Amino acid sequence: MSEALDAVDAKILDLIQHDAGLSVAEIAERVGLSSSPCWRRIKRLEETGIIQRRVTILDREKLGLGFEVYCTVKLSLPTRDNLESFEATIRKLPEVVQCATVTGACDYELRIVTRDMHAFDDFLRDKILSLGLVSNIESRIVIRAVKNTTAAPLGLVSPYVSAVG
Repeated sequence: MSEALDAVDAKILDLIQHDAGLSVAEIAERVGLSSSPCWRRIKRLEETGIIQRRVTILDREKLGLGFEVYCTVKLSLPTRDNLESFEATIRKLPEVVQCATVTGACDYELRIVTRDMHAFDDFLRDKILSLGLVSNIESRIVIRAVKNTTAAPLGLVSPYVSAVG
């Protein structure tokens, strides 16, 4: 679909990925359209799945959820059933904000957010290790986030949007 992104589509996507609270009228004004054609473009981008959803990003620190950990997880026996069981469980755990299957010595990379070290320990013991599927976990506690964005690098697929992050 990136080939079909014209200048207006690219600018619309760039605007709403940085501020999903903009009204259609505000977006239309910034991209040089009237509201109706702008709304139709946004609807088309939603229907094609380019726009998956619009969210509000919360300040986890202010909510008391400032403890962040990256964990690599290796399953004892990475069979299809065990992988599917582990993934189904992970999808249900709110503490896991990201999970990816990865190459290398481990099977998964998790990004976990919780209140503190004790809550993280409880999470590991009660929700991950109790599954009986895991042979090894390596955890890295985040000291300070240097960059944290949800924005897709549109400048890499469209010349109409700056590639500078």
